[in-house]
Amino acid sequence: MNAPTPSPSPVDRATNWLRRRLGRAVLVSYAAALLLPGAGLWLRRPHTVPLGGSAQLTLRTSSFLLSLVLLSAGLQVPVRALGRVLRRPKAMLAGLALHLAIPLLVVPFVALLLRGTPDSDGGSGLLTAMILIVAMPVAAGATVWTAKGEGDQPTMVGLVLGSTLLSPLTTPFLLAALAPLLSGGYARALAGTSGSAHSGFTLSAVVLPCAAGLLCALVLPPSWHGRLLRAVVPAALIGSLLLTYVNASGALGSFLARPRPLLFTAALAVAALVCVLSFVLGRLAARVLRLDAPVASSLTLACGMNNSSASAVLITTSLPDKPHLLLPVLAYGLLQKTAANRVVARLRHGGAPSPLPSRP
Repeated sequence: MNAPTPSPSPVDRATNWLRRRLGRAVLVSYAAALLLPGAGLWLRRPHTVPLGGSAQLTLRTSSFLLSLVLLSAGLQVPVRALGRVLRRPKAMLAGLALHLAIPLLVVPFVALLLRGTPDSDGGSGLLTAMILIVAMPVAAGATVWTAKGEGDQPTMVGLVLGSTLLSPLTTPFLLAALAPLLSGGYARALAGTSGSAHSGFTLSAVVLPCAAGLLCALVLPPSWHGRLLRAVVPAALIGSLLLTYVNASGALGSFLARPRPLLFTAALAVAALVCVLSFVLGRLAARVLRLDAPVASSLTLACGMNNSSASAVLITTSLPDKPHLLLPVLAYGLLQKTAANRVVARLRHGGAPSPLPSRP
């Protein structure tokens, strides 16, 4: 007789319950940031912990929470499934190339449109936020949407890992390449942010946690790996919501202190434009490459879903005097999830990007 399947633990049940309601939980985080921003604003600030004598440790809550989320993502990578992607790397190589090409196409186009607005700096503030988003690696959360839409999970995992591991090179490159589109203080601010990326932000807060999780998934015995997953995954899920609350507190707190409806509208419009163009270019590339529907869906999602949490943390740590830049970042974070839901719905109803017909 087969052994009975063990019932899930209370922690597993709570984690699954929260995961099914993650969209509503994110909205609760935004509401908490709007109504009770004080704790989030306190957490945004760096805090020092004395270690004895003159030594002290500086703690940054946002960076720690981002590292926790990426550690969890690395732990959950289906390592064995990556072999198939490496044997047929066309989609992954195309996705990594598009990850560099799309920002270089989309951001100058948006900059050209913003030149015609009455904004005295040509929308440089909004452009700065968009550059910091599109320069980040593919969001680890894209794997969740791939699973929901029955897309090709190994391809998506390969794109997340590949873009993350390359981010110490690609992020500074994109920031430097797009900085000339900005004017005045924003160009100098982005140059300083690029220096932070060069000096180790992407390595310490993005690459190392994800690589640590991947290494654990590779070398730990299954029983130990399972125990670590049961501890880290629920903590990372709660951490992602807390990170959303902290980032939203910075953006919404600044907005409430000095309401600027025009800025809010412009942030939504620009974030929506960049988001839609990124998804559309990804879908067109999938058609040109004649990819199967599941792989095409994964490529499309990867092109449109950037790690907005990482860009928000970079703004918090490198540009603490410009919290208004978080507003378009938060808008993009919500809009990319909405667009991802549309891609998933199309795949479920058989309308996902399909290969182009071959020429006679």
